Amino acid sequence: MTADTWTAAALEALARGGLTAVAVEPLAKSLGTTKGSFYWHFAGRDALIAAALERWEQRDTDLVISAVDDAPDVTTRLRKLLRLVFSAVHGDERAGSVELALQASATHPLVAATLGRVTRRRIDYLTSLFTELGLTRSRARDRGLLAYTAFLGYAQLAHSTPGLLPAGRAYATHVDRVVEALIRID
Repeated sequence: MTADTWTAAALEALARGGLTAVAVEPLAKSLGTTKGSFYWHFAGRDALIAAALERWEQRDTDLVISAVDDAPDVTTRLRKLLRLVFSAVHGDERAGSVELALQASATHPLVAATLGRVTRRRIDYLTSLFTELGLTRSRARDRGLLAYTAFLGYAQLAHSTPGLLPAGRAYATHVDRVVEALIRID
């Protein structure tokens, strides 16, 4: 068993049951190993939580921004980013579940620090894209915040009442309309 395996299991547990589900004994059982394996790699539960948060930040922020940044122009980057995050929430309930679990645990010191940093980075990135699109810094920040809160709302809706969201092709069409509404500058 590797530290990476434990970290992946912790992130899965977080998606399934929130921060309280990141517990050493149940994780060891699900991995078919012992608590000794855990303590070989981590000093304690907080170290595992920190590793899981780091993985989440890299997977759901760093890699997403990297994937978007290769687009040739700002409009394409914005469309790609927004379609990617809205589609991920709808297509992979775990993506939204981790986000929501972290939001629900925002007072935990490790979560608070990571969530604050990630949220600022995401909103700053959106703001930079909207600024590049031609909005003033103030309007770009407002639009970035709107886009981010729309994402969080979609994550909540997909998690709590997924039947209210359109399905299949209708969902893709709906996401396209949301994206176009967010990037339109009048």
